[in-house]
Amino acid sequence: MPRRLGYMLAFAVLTTAAQADTVTSFQLEIGLDVVVKEDHRAPVVTQMVWYRAGAADEVAGKSGIAHFLEHLMFKGTDDVGPGELSAIVEAQGGNDNAFTTWDYTAYFQHVAADRLDLMMKLEADRMRDLRLAEADVKTELQVILEERSQRTDSDPGALLTEQVDAALFQNLRYGVPIIGWRHEMETLNRDDALAWYSRYYAPNNAILVVAGDVLPDDVRKMAEAHYGPLKPTPGLMPRVRPSEPPQLSERRLTLSDERVSQPYVSRNYLARERNTGDQKKAAALVILAQLLGGSGTTSVMARALQFDTQTAVYSSAFYDGTSIDSATFGLAVVPVPGVSLQQAEDAMDGVIAKFLKDGVEPKAFARIKTQIAAADIYARDDIGGLANKYGEALAIGLTIKDVQDWPGILAAVTPEEVMSAAAEVFDKRSAVTGWLLKDEGVAQ
Repeated sequence: MPRRLGYMLAFAVLTTAAQADTVTSFQLEIGLDVVVKEDHRAPVVTQMVWYRAGAADEVAGKSGIAHFLEHLMFKGTDDVGPGELSAIVEAQGGNDNAFTTWDYTAYFQHVAADRLDLMMKLEADRMRDLRLAEADVKTELQVILEERSQRTDSDPGALLTEQVDAALFQNLRYGVPIIGWRHEMETLNRDDALAWYSRYYAPNNAILVVAGDVLPDDVRKMAEAHYGPLKPTPGLMPRVRPSEPPQLSERRLTLSDERVSQPYVSRNYLARERNTGDQKKAAALVILAQLLGGSGTTSVMARALQFDTQTAVYSSAFYDGTSIDSATFGLAVVPVPGVSLQQAEDAMDGVIAKFLKDGVEPKAFARIKTQIAAADIYARDDIGGLANKYGEALAIGLTIKDVQDWPGILAAVTPEEVMSAAAEVFDKRSAVTGWLLKDEGVAQ
């Protein structure tokens, strides 16, 4: 990279990082945490409400209830009828949606800045005043069952991922699919939904994130007006999760399905997650994943498997440490026709062994660092992404300081730290290898 370009990028990172520090946070008396990220470049705003409750918080036998309630939250209140909230948002020129993960559930609206007060009124209304008709519950149950049919049951790759997760996490609820196991989803009912709602959907279990063309004092006034009168859930205890026992044995599984068009091999390892005040190992894993499989042309696996040996048509490595409990570091290889999955797996293992022996290539390391820094700069142009970044972090127990420190921690990672993280994570005793095969049927 030319020296002048490097200086310009470094200056841009420092300047943008300084601007990113304009984040205000406070807590209402009812326990609602509020984060305001100012961005006055355009008259738009994103409101997000994050609940500290996700699929991993479900009790055994009720898988899918967190996602089910996410759907039911659009069924209306005393003041807003079924589907009306989204219609109101659309009529204001905005858009809204929601999503559920293992660790949290979030709802958001993107609108013009002068519509924020209305959005808060609508979101606060359904935080404590949801109304569920039995007919709506039964209808929506069929919707989520059909969603599972389309997104999981009809997709062999999704089924393999589900099976790998179930084998990887021996004690954590991360091994249970977010959408739920079908046989348990079929038993979910109105009482289950209301029990989950009344326990977790409360201001003292939520984070309000507002990003865009707003002032913190104005957000506080609106939040106090709309969320302030809501009643918190009494006696809400801190989240208690089980922990993974020491994993002593590699696990392997094969899924054969006649619908498979492209067989592949994958392997998922347990990995360190981001923790408040302790994000260095996670940062090293981010860079490790980028080095090994972040690019289809320049990454270690791509060069070795797709170009040098022409063993694979595709290869990748991935890691995301934004979770409360153990994260996953994954590898995948799609072999070229004529190469067996065993040969593909052996080649993948050979690449990893060579990387552990040879270490990090300095030029590749510098390139990845530059790409990560540039991606962080570009991401700050998206107010929805900014709201998501802070909300997600706080929902899993990180702090605003952790979020703001993260780019600097990534920038400070050394090749030695990457190799240390690699040596730790690549332990097959805490890994599951999955093969996806085309089922050719049994000859008669």
